[in-house]
Amino acid sequence: MSALRLTRASPAPAGLHPPGLDADALVALAAEIRELIVETVSVRGGHLGSNLGVVELTIALHRVFDSPHDILLWDTGHQAYVHKILTGRRAQFATLRQPGGLAGYPSRAESEHDWVENSHASTILSYAYGLAAAVERSADPGRRIVAVIGDGALTGGMAYEGLNNLGHAASRVVIVLNDNGRSYAPTVSRLSQSWTALRPHAPVSPTAPLENAPEHPAQHPASFFESLGVRYGLENSLREAADSDGPVVVHVLTRKGRGYAPAECDHEKCLHDVAGFDPVAGPTMAQQAPTGYTRAFGDAMVDIGEENPQVVAITAAMGGPTGLRAFGARWPRRLFDVGIGEQQAVTSAAGMAMGGLRPVVALYSTFFSRAFDQANLDVGLHGLPVVFALDRAGITGDDGPSHHGILDLSLCLKIAGLTILAPSTPHELAVMLRTALELDGPAAIRYPKGMSGDGLDVSVGSGLSARRILAGEREVCLLAVGKMLEPARDAAALLAVEGIHPTVWDVRAVRPLDPVMLADAADHRLVVTLEDGIRVGGAGAFIAHCLADAEGNRRRHPVLILGVPTAYIPHGKPAAILSELGLDTTGVASAILAALR
Repeated sequence: MSALRLTRASPAPAGLHPPGLDADALVALAAEIRELIVETVSVRGGHLGSNLGVVELTIALHRVFDSPHDILLWDTGHQAYVHKILTGRRAQFATLRQPGGLAGYPSRAESEHDWVENSHASTILSYAYGLAAAVERSADPGRRIVAVIGDGALTGGMAYEGLNNLGHAASRVVIVLNDNGRSYAPTVSRLSQSWTALRPHAPVSPTAPLENAPEHPAQHPASFFESLGVRYGLENSLREAADSDGPVVVHVLTRKGRGYAPAECDHEKCLHDVAGFDPVAGPTMAQQAPTGYTRAFGDAMVDIGEENPQVVAITAAMGGPTGLRAFGARWPRRLFDVGIGEQQAVTSAAGMAMGGLRPVVALYSTFFSRAFDQANLDVGLHGLPVVFALDRAGITGDDGPSHHGILDLSLCLKIAGLTILAPSTPHELAVMLRTALELDGPAAIRYPKGMSGDGLDVSVGSGLSARRILAGEREVCLLAVGKMLEPARDAAALLAVEGIHPTVWDVRAVRPLDPVMLADAADHRLVVTLEDGIRVGGAGAFIAHCLADAEGNRRRHPVLILGVPTAYIPHGKPAAILSELGLDTTGVASAILAALR
């Protein structure tokens, strides 16, 4: 790349401020940034389409506002790659999403330009409201706050709570509406249709300099925003908005994936997120297709859907990534995409179950925590037959602490009457989905990202019973949850070399626990539980409690609980993280040997 300003090492993008770059230089700069993002993401993986769409917008923001003195906030943070490049991290950009390298989201540890480590959508206007209150009372009340929201984030209810408070308080905040008509996939929202009515009749070219944008407002009144006390502006209004005394919306039309043909031609998600690929040809269909557990879930949903027309699926803007694309193509009216609104997904599922349907709510594990109250009180309290399919459970890797799915076991165990299932292989997932849909009450199935269990056989269990994989001696009993069966079995092989022959169980049903498995475990000198979830209040703690109850609260033998510590785990490859946590084959064997000593 023949970088114009990208090699700049200064922490602030001073060269972007007028008259630092003329119009031609800005166009060239935007092209260079796109090239850098495509090159890097093709190797490292990450969020592509969302960042390609905000190149000109991000450059404009840094020309008008003085970060970090002015506070730039992103919702969601997956569209902040350009911001990172323009704020002194160009030289480190090749380390994106690598262990010890740049995070895939804003990171307070990386730069003073990053304020919010925001990856769960629809929160930024609430942050802006709070920051505005603090700035107003500070020694420097002239600092400006800019909140960029869009890429589907305005489908989340929390965004409207923040918007309402900003308008009521007349907070001095510039709200930039990044209107690309999408979240992960095309946004499902009547509200997004309202934004379309607010667009200018003479569209602004995304590559045109900001100062060349038309000066006439749209003919349609922006009554929605104005009713909340928030003034509405156009693309050419950023500088005017900077001088506003109250909240103002700047409506910016962007195109997700802009400037990269494979992203522009991807009509489902504009290459929203991708793994490694050929940057010239773009990702293949096979590279983008679900694999492992996600594919097994999607295939099972189609099979079950054929048999039972009452089965419906609900997703929060993640139909493709959760494996529901085929189900939705087969029965469009049986797939409900509620946008980025996990709370709405869960409570609407409760209503569907009340009406006699059999809803399956497919969410990433990390996003299930956003709807815990609804799962607990709207589904659990009513004992409704809703199935939660929690994808990407456990340590997920490159997206970092906000995306590890380590809380779901602990949260689900707090919901009374919720059956909890954990398949050790993709083959088990289809069996468990059928089991869950046959129950009279709620159930959750948690499973990891991609492939695992490749070294295990394809035999499966049934119902709520556990599976004994190895019948060992009476010294050690290993109870493995989900994908952790593989390191448990391999650790048993290592221990056998030392003359220790553990019994190994595939727990399968975390609740209710199989009484046969519990009785067998109680007959061992040491019980070891293994999970890729947080160990405080997780599956191991629950198993230990049930063993104590079975012994009349007089448990004579110890329980070693192996799991994830209470910590925010940085991004990295899952295998490497699990190894660091002692949750790989060697770590498990070493922990057992130490406990026996």
